[in-house]
Amino acid sequence: MLLDEKTDFEEPPGKRTPPHPWEHVTWEQWNDWRWQMAHRLHTVEDFASFMNLTPDEIVGLSAPDHFRVDVTPYFASLIDPDDPNCPIRKQVIPTAQELIPFEAAMADSLGEDAHSPVPGLVHRYPDRVLMLVTTQCASYCRFCTRSRLVGDSHAMFNSATYEAQLDYIAASPEIRDVLISGGDPLTLPLPLLERILKRLREIPHVEVIRIGSRMPIFLPQRITDELVTMLAKYHPLWMNIHVNHPKELTPEASAALARLANAGIPLGSQTVLMAGINDCPNIIMSMVHKLVRTRVRPYYLYQCDLVEGAGHFRTSVAKGLEIMESLRGHTSGYAIPTYVIDAPEGGGKVPILPNYLLSMSDTKVVVRNYEGFITAYTQPKNYAGHDPETCPYCKQQRDEGGQSGVAGLLAGHSREIRPDTWNGVHEHRLQRSGEAALNSAQSQPESLIEHAVRERQEAK
Repeated sequence: MLLDEKTDFEEPPGKRTPPHPWEHVTWEQWNDWRWQMAHRLHTVEDFASFMNLTPDEIVGLSAPDHFRVDVTPYFASLIDPDDPNCPIRKQVIPTAQELIPFEAAMADSLGEDAHSPVPGLVHRYPDRVLMLVTTQCASYCRFCTRSRLVGDSHAMFNSATYEAQLDYIAASPEIRDVLISGGDPLTLPLPLLERILKRLREIPHVEVIRIGSRMPIFLPQRITDELVTMLAKYHPLWMNIHVNHPKELTPEASAALARLANAGIPLGSQTVLMAGINDCPNIIMSMVHKLVRTRVRPYYLYQCDLVEGAGHFRTSVAKGLEIMESLRGHTSGYAIPTYVIDAPEGGGKVPILPNYLLSMSDTKVVVRNYEGFITAYTQPKNYAGHDPETCPYCKQQRDEGGQSGVAGLLAGHSREIRPDTWNGVHEHRLQRSGEAALNSAQSQPESLIEHAVRERQEAK
C-alpha cells in the first residue's frame, strides 16, 4: 500500500527507536534531515561501529585522497552489516578495487567540461542544458560520473556562478529545458533553491525545469511538506531520482516519493547497471515493478561510465542487452527503461536495443517479438508522403545550430555529415596526388611527338 503525503516516517506504535547503533537518538532527531546530514558516517571507525568491515573496505576507506565518503545514518541503516556483497553497501563503501586503474578510464568521461560555455553549465544538446548548482550530496555514490568535482568543498558554486548560468540561458532562446543537478540540488538551502527556480521560471523560453536528485533515496526525511509546497509553485517541474536496487525503495522512500507525486511532480528514475549490484534481469524486474507502484517511471538504464574509480562496477554491454530482452514483452511497456551508453568524450546518450527488425524489402518488413515469433508486416503501396512545405510545424522548426545529425539528412537539410578531419585529410591526399603527377611528368623522357613539337617551337 502506498503511503500518502501526510505519512510520518515512523514505525508502529511502541517501536519508535532508531536502528542500531543509533538507539540513543530520539525519533524526532532521526527524522530530522538536518540531524542526518550532520551525523553522516565517513571513517573506518564510523562504519566499524555497526558493521564488519572487510580488509578490502578498510583499505578503501583508509586510502589517502580517495573520493569523498559520506553516508547518512538512514541509508547506512539499510546496509547488511555481515554481507560484503550487500547491494546498498557496495554503492557507498569504497574498496581497494576503486584504486585500481583500468583501460580507457577518464576523469571527465562524458566530456562535460568541453561543452561548458560558462562554469557549471553543460550545453551538449540543442534545446536543453545541464545546470550544476552544487558539489554536495547527502551520500556519495562510488560510481559517480562527476567524482572529479562532486564532494569537493573547495569547488562550491556561488551567486556569480548562478548569475552567469542564468544569463547564458536567458540569452539562448533555443533552450527550452533546464536540468538542475550537481551534486544534489536538494542539499541547497530552501531560499537559494527557490531563487534559482524563480529566476528560471521568469525566462520566457524555458518551458520545463527538471531536478536530478538522489535525496528521496539517501535521505527521504528531506522531502518535507515545506520543500514540496515550494517546488509545486514552479510547474511544469519534473524530478529524476536515482534508484539502483529494489532494496532502496523502503517505506520511508515510498512516502517521500508519494509526497512529490501528490504535488503533481512527474517522477522518473535513472539506474546505473553495475556488476554485483543489479546485473540480473530478475533484480531489475523487481526494481521497475516497485518503481511504478510508487508512481515513478523507469527512465534510463545506464551502462556504467568510463569514470576513474568505477572500473570494478562495469559489466559487458551484452549483459545490458540480456536484461532488456528480459523486460520487453515480459512486463508493461511503461515499466521498461531505455538502455543507453552515455558516449565518451561528449557523444551523448546512445540507446542500445535488441534487434527486433530482421529484414525488409520494398513491400515487407520482417520483425520478431520477445517470444521469437517472426512475422512480416506489409508496407502500404499508396502512402502519400508528408509534405514539409505545407506543414506549419515543419515551417516553425527551430534551427539546431548544426546538430540536426541523421534526422537532418532524412529531412533533406544536408547531404552528408563529415568528421572534422575529413576535408583536411582528403585535400591533403589530392594535393599529394597532384604533386606526384607533376613530378612524374617532369621525370619522364620525351615521346617522339613531344620531341617533334619542341623542335618546331625552337625553330621558330
